Amino acid sequence: MAPLDWAALDAAARDEALRRPTQVVAAQTRAAVAAVLDAVRSRGDAALRELTERFDGVALADFEVGADEFAAAEAAVSAELRAAMQAAAERITRFHAAGMAAGYSVDTAPGVRCERVVRPIRRVGLYVPAGSAPLPSTALMLGVPARLAGCAEVVLCTPPRADGSADPSVLVAAALTGVHRVFKLGGAQAIAAMAFGTGSVPACAKLFGPGNGFVTEAKQQVAQSGTVAIDMPAGPSEVLVIADAGADAAFVAADLLSQAEHGPDSQVLLLSDDDALLAGVGAELVRQLAALPRAGIARQALARSRLIRVPSLDVAFEISNRYAPEHLILALRAPRDWLDRVEAAGSVFLGDWTPEALGDYCSGTNHVLPTGGAAHAWSGVSVASFQNFVSVQAASRDGILAIGPDAVTLAGAEGLGAHANAVTLRLLRAST
Repeated sequence: MAPLDWAALDAAARDEALRRPTQVVAAQTRAAVAAVLDAVRSRGDAALRELTERFDGVALADFEVGADEFAAAEAAVSAELRAAMQAAAERITRFHAAGMAAGYSVDTAPGVRCERVVRPIRRVGLYVPAGSAPLPSTALMLGVPARLAGCAEVVLCTPPRADGSADPSVLVAAALTGVHRVFKLGGAQAIAAMAFGTGSVPACAKLFGPGNGFVTEAKQQVAQSGTVAIDMPAGPSEVLVIADAGADAAFVAADLLSQAEHGPDSQVLLLSDDDALLAGVGAELVRQLAALPRAGIARQALARSRLIRVPSLDVAFEISNRYAPEHLILALRAPRDWLDRVEAAGSVFLGDWTPEALGDYCSGTNHVLPTGGAAHAWSGVSVASFQNFVSVQAASRDGILAIGPDAVTLAGAEGLGAHANAVTLRLLRAST
């Protein structure tokens, strides 16, 4: 992969260098997803069976995972893996619990109290990918904050394997976090089922989780229809690395490949002001790629990825903020000194000893993050994502006398007489 020289590119070439693979096929994906959503909405479980057989190659009579399958999963998962998942869940819990929002109350005027109370979303739907690679870590990332939020019903969908079972590690992770019901459904049809509800799958108030371009498009379409809320656009994985001359080329290449192996529509970018580092990373990509079990997938992702020579690190941060990556690695000698320059990113990894893979699995932060540039305005999943924040106000007789005249004046300015009357009647009564 030959480096691009950012300074030598015109505006169109720069746009092309930062174009994400999913932006190229968006129109085709949009139409295909719309057809799936319409089928599930109109024909429910019958459509789910047909779509599961077509896309997953398995015919299922029942979608829900039963007690026997959960027990088999517990037996199939090694003690080592279970212990690692338990340790990861504890770190995720520690991090997310520390950032939980609390309600508050304040008197905004004498006799007027305003509050905000926190309530869990009652029923939420979690999507855990398991196509080319099962992701029990995603079950932990979604299940832990849902449990901390206190959601009464947590539904999880994950694609079935060829034998019709769910991946055992995903089931064990789901059980660890207290997920209530698991269904063997994948792709856009799983999103449709949790959004609209079917005979088998309950309709959820909000949907969470990452996925491929079809899953992400499905989430966006159901959200736009007003049927259900979603956490964020969390589609194909991406990482942007900013590296200086002192970075370790082998580390940087390994970080790029760790995201490239997610899927052919993933994208990885390296920005550096050092030619030797860029050349070293290019050589390491070739060397490390040859030994990867998912090399074929990674190669497809690398075809839409870039090594970019920048004139300075300042320019690198300008490019990164324009791109708004899901993951941003600062492979710099003093990475924390540059943190204030980061304006838009899903999650940031500081220094040579902080691979993005730690965030994927077990550092404690959440790996369900905005992709496709959504980090300009969206944030990663947190406990607050699973909660509603309800405002409350209470005015006494003295309170309505204190602030009621302001309301009457504002209502008059807006020409809303009934608003003014609702306050005026109380002012008259309170004055007597």
